Formats: sequence, C-alpha cells, structure tokens
Amino acid sequence: MTTIEAPSGRTTTPDVQHIDVLVVGAGISGIGAAYHLQHEQPGRSFLLLDALDERGGTWRTHRYPGARSDSDLFTFGYGFKPWRGPSIATADEILAYLDEVIEENDLAQYIRYRHRVTAASWSSEERRYTVEVTREDTGEHLRFTTDFLWMCQGYYDHDKPFQPNWQGMDEFRGQTIHPQQWPEDLDCTGKRVVVIGSGATAATLIPAIAESAKHVTMLQRSPTFFISRPKVAELAATLRALEIPDEWTHEIMRRASFAQGEELWRMSVETPDALREFLIESMRPLLPDGFDIDKHFNPTYRPWQQRLAAVPEGDLFTALREGKASVVTDTIERFTETGIRLTSGEELEADIVVTATGFDLSLFGNVAFTVDGEPVDFTQQVTYRGIMITGVPNMAYVFGYFRASWTLRADLVSQFVCRLLTKMDEQGTPVVVPQLRPEDADMPLLDWSDPENFNPGYVMRSQHRMFKRGDREPWTHHKEYTEERDILPTADLDDGLVYRR
Repeated sequence: MTTIEAPSGRTTTPDVQHIDVLVVGAGISGIGAAYHLQHEQPGRSFLLLDALDERGGTWRTHRYPGARSDSDLFTFGYGFKPWRGPSIATADEILAYLDEVIEENDLAQYIRYRHRVTAASWSSEERRYTVEVTREDTGEHLRFTTDFLWMCQGYYDHDKPFQPNWQGMDEFRGQTIHPQQWPEDLDCTGKRVVVIGSGATAATLIPAIAESAKHVTMLQRSPTFFISRPKVAELAATLRALEIPDEWTHEIMRRASFAQGEELWRMSVETPDALREFLIESMRPLLPDGFDIDKHFNPTYRPWQQRLAAVPEGDLFTALREGKASVVTDTIERFTETGIRLTSGEELEADIVVTATGFDLSLFGNVAFTVDGEPVDFTQQVTYRGIMITGVPNMAYVFGYFRASWTLRADLVSQFVCRLLTKMDEQGTPVVVPQLRPEDADMPLLDWSDPENFNPGYVMRSQHRMFKRGDREPWTHHKEYTEERDILPTADLDDGLVYRR
C-alpha cells in the first residue's frame, strides 16, 4: 500500500475501505452493537473504531482507586449474556465481562483500536458517508466509507475532564489530580487528601484511599443522596446456592432490579418527601453519632433529580464512622500553599487535592459532521426517539438512561437499529432520515434536557452544545426504561422517518 504526504505532515493512504455499518466506539454500547449486528444482520459487514488502546470506554479511562459501577450488574450486563459476578462490580470485573463477550462471539476481528474518528461527511449522490480517521499510535490518516454510521462513543469527553479554575491553584505546593487522569504511581499512604465533590466518583474513591491515607476529607458545595447496596444481593446468593441456572438467575435478578427501580422512580414523582425521608433514615444508623445529616446528606433537589450514588456495603459510611474520612459542606474561597481556604474561613490542609468535579458532555465524540458539504449545526436539529437526528441521514447514536443502567438502553437501541436496517433492505430504500412532519411545523423546540426531570452539573452546563427535543412523539427522549421497553420494540418505523431510493 503506497502512502502520500498530507499537508499537515501526517501520512495518508489513497485506499478507502468500505464497510456497510461503521460503529464508533468499543465500550458497552459499541460491543453490544457488534453483537446485535453479528446475530441480527449476518449478511452485513461492520467494523468498530475506537480512539483508546483497549476496549471498555469509561471502564478503560476510569482507573482511579476503587472504580466500580453505580448500577447493579444484572441490569448493567447485557440481556444476552448472564452476569455471574457481584451485584456491584469493579472496573476490572466489568472489563473481564466485556472480554468474555468479545471472545465468545469472536468480535476482536471487527475492532480497530487507536483509530480516532475526526470527521464524517454524508453525500446524497453517493448515498454514503466518508469518514476521516487518525491513527493515534502512528499519526497515519485513514479514510473509510460506510452506508450507515452508528455513534457508540459514549457521552463525555474522555480526553478533557471538567476542571474548575479556583484562585490560587498554581500556588498549591501539593498535587492536584482529576480522577479521570489518575496517575498509576500515585501513593496516598500517610497523606492528607481533600476530595472536591460528592457524586458517585467521590463516593467510590474515598473508601478506597481512606485505608492508607492519613485522612480524607470530602469537600462538597452541596449534598448528594446516597443509598447503601450489598455487593452480593441476597436473592442472587440464594438462587446460586440452589444451583439455579445462570440464565434464570440473571433474568430473575433483572426483574427484581426493575421492580425496585420502578418503585423508587414512582416515589420520586408521586411522594418525593416520603422517598427523601426513606433515604435519609436509611443512612442515619450507618453514620457516626452526632453526624449532621441534614447539612451534609440532605440535598435541596428532589430525589432522583440527580443520580443516587450507590455505596456498596455502606463503605463510605464506614470510613466516616471510623474517623478515616470526614465531610465538609462549604464553598472554596481559594487554594493556598498548604491546602484550601473555605468561604467560612476554615482552612483544609492537604498534600493531595482530588478534583472529583465531573466531566463535560461530548456531542458525538466531537466528530465534525457535514451533509452534502454543509456543516451540521446540531443545536438546530431535533432528536428522533433519542436514537437519530433530524436532517442527518443514516446515522444512529446511543445515549443511555439517567436513572437505570446504560446497557438497558444500548440493547433496546441495537434492536431498533437492526429492525430499521432490515426494513430499509426489504423496501429497497438505502437512505433514511428523520424529518419533522407537517403537524410539527409549530412544535416548540425544547432544551436537550428538562431540569425539572434531571439537573446535575454536567447536564446543565452542556445544554448549549446539544440538540433539541420536541413536546411530542417521536421527538422526545430521556424516558424511563419502564416506558421504552414497550415503546421501542414496536415503534412505527414510518412515523417521522423519510426513506429515499
């Protein structure tokens, strides 16, 4: 294969590889998509491209101590493969599960790592995308064409975390670290550690480092709801002791989890005060005597307006009871040479500051889209069922649930896309694009997410870069799994979709 020199100094190849379906991402969504394509579209070629050096997406990039799921694994696992491990699992256990899926289905042959997709250009004349790709290891420029593009890259920027800039950060003589960029050689032994943030990452990280650190302080601007979960569900242990087949145990545990999730969601809408009291009273006996739960663990938002942070076996509460960790609820005035000065005047001394401040949403992996030479302004487009985008042909994407396991929706979307591809084949229409109907002409275009429904920081600060939604089907998204598990499998593939020959 000959190469030519590109203007940027990188090398490129004149050869273009064509793939029927090109999947961007080899994490939970992409691997699930590959399985469904293999089993439901056996005559169609497909390929997965991922910028990382290994599979796993989030579970590859999140390598901080204690990294684990905050959803039970019976629903986080795929519907087609039983989960045999603990109900709440570590990143390594999840990666091992993904490895099994890849090996059992011989999917490794379809994955190309260190392949970063930078641009996707649709041509109506050619009825396909041209996709620009850069090899992360060599800098080589590659080009693929594809009939259908499936964006499974996740929902946040893996390269650049959300990092507030506080006054005096450059004066701090210790180390400042974001969990998304955790150094492999970092040793917290005997160190005073301040973790800024109180979400799932902080709740995961603090118990993991509290065992060796001198002391860990969780510094939060506002509280989070926590809920203690067993690492091994009692029902699962009982079923396994009875030697119930793994497939049965998996399905029974999934149904039990659905029922529990539905009840929590129902309470959050119908009786939020009762749910608040339930969550607080569940935490109270696990916390140190005299702990000010109203100040530190009683948020101002409605339960489930942000995610509940799962605490396996109450390990965060154990660290607080044993005095290895503490909670401070305040705002930061500035960093100092030796720590952080708070608005109240208190100063927290620290050797290490961990900024567990979250991430920023990344719209379709920051890939530049064009349609017939015109750049796509996604902020002016509307979602179709949270799967496709108006005006963008032959492209689907995966975005999971806020309150349930990501994988539940990845499975549903995969089934939907495969059903759509089959319909396109059967009727001989190689092009499909969502298009507002005549009755939608005056439909109000709403922000990507309703803050009354879900309002964590990463959602609110990203609204301006996201696409819109409507006030009616099929232009809505962010539904609950209990709704979509009935809607998507039978959704009318002619409603809101235009097919072209």
